[in-house]
Amino acid sequence: MLRNVRQAKILELIARTEIETQEELCAALADCGFTVTQATISRDVKELHLFKVKGERKRFRYAAAQEAVSGETEKARTLFRACVEHIRCVNNLVVVKTLTGSGANAGVVIDGLGYREVVGTIAGDDTVLLICDTSEGGKLVADRLTAIVRG
Repeated sequence: MLRNVRQAKILELIARTEIETQEELCAALADCGFTVTQATISRDVKELHLFKVKGERKRFRYAAAQEAVSGETEKARTLFRACVEHIRCVNNLVVVKTLTGSGANAGVVIDGLGYREVVGTIAGDDTVLLICDTSEGGKLVADRLTAIVRG
């Protein structure tokens, strides 16, 4: 039960405060009465599918995957825009490079877009690979994603 309470507090903290590092998250939890180690925070970050986006006051901040797929299309696009570094099309394949730790979450956003040209996606730590039905489909999807990133 303590894990669920702690993870709920983490989501609350990152929603209202820009937290850039696991150490900052540890300190914020300590201020709320939680005694945790960096290893515990690392597991929580992974289980909660937290990723980094550009902050307003700090260089980066933690964000939750739920922010990206909450159904708020503009919010999802903003988070996608913040974590994508570049997009490249090679025939029917589209490679999306992201900030470290943001690949899976960018993949969730891409899957949520429901592009019919995309046959499948594979997401890693900092990369998403989209497999499209044709070379033309790959170019079209890459152009659409690039348009989202450009705003």
